Amino acid sequence: MTDYIFTLGGITFYIACSILLFFHVKNMAHVGNTLSIKSIVSIGLIGLLLHALALHNSMFSPLGIDLGFYNAMSLITAFIVLLILIATWRHPVEILAIILLPIASIILMFELTNSSSHILSVDTSSALIFHILTSILAYSLLTLAALQAVLLSIQNRLLHSHQPSGAIQLLPPLKNMETLLFEVIIVGFFALTISLGSGLIFLENMFAQHLVHKTVLSILAWFVFLILLIGHWKLGWRGRTAIRWTLSGFVSLMLAYFGSKFALEIVLA
Repeated sequence: MTDYIFTLGGITFYIACSILLFFHVKNMAHVGNTLSIKSIVSIGLIGLLLHALALHNSMFSPLGIDLGFYNAMSLITAFIVLLILIATWRHPVEILAIILLPIASIILMFELTNSSSHILSVDTSSALIFHILTSILAYSLLTLAALQAVLLSIQNRLLHSHQPSGAIQLLPPLKNMETLLFEVIIVGFFALTISLGSGLIFLENMFAQHLVHKTVLSILAWFVFLILLIGHWKLGWRGRTAIRWTLSGFVSLMLAYFGSKFALEIVLA
């Protein structure tokens, strides 16, 4: 029962935050003048706290930590929500939260109505937990980068089609979005590097551990983001080129983590 209360409460606050941010961006007088951006983001943070409490109840048990498919998806979503709320607090990127928070609500509902299990026993080494946390952080950051890349693609198309009104008014300045995109990619790439490095400690037999696809695709994603960052610094890559490389790296990383996890825990379970 408590899980339902926390989950439904988190969904309610997420949706409320998203709606208020939309009206804030649209500058509607009866909302925009009464609530500051920080007040609205605080509502989202309350939703995140309830999300975390629901996730805690779902993940932790006397047997250990359950990082099954749906719990892992919810945990990564919580990290992404935290990152985007911090970004919205500091930068005019409200559109990211407007889009992401309803998606987070859907994922919360999936976690509540579905189950899968992957228990990490209570005697799991701290080094393995560190590897898992850096993997989740890397995936969260690079998922956020992918979302920004999609919005940048939409923004570029609207600008090139000479549509100065409508949806483009909801988007932050192009320069701000590109700057934030590469800031997120740099931090995400650093976290991914640490994750891959620490993961080698536990890699004994890729085939026996069913890790061959995950390992190969993760390394491929690492190279994609490395090439993107070098291209940006040395060749000035931006715009459509940066968008394509970002989305390519994200797809590889998504297949590495959730593709293998879905196959092992849902399809083959």
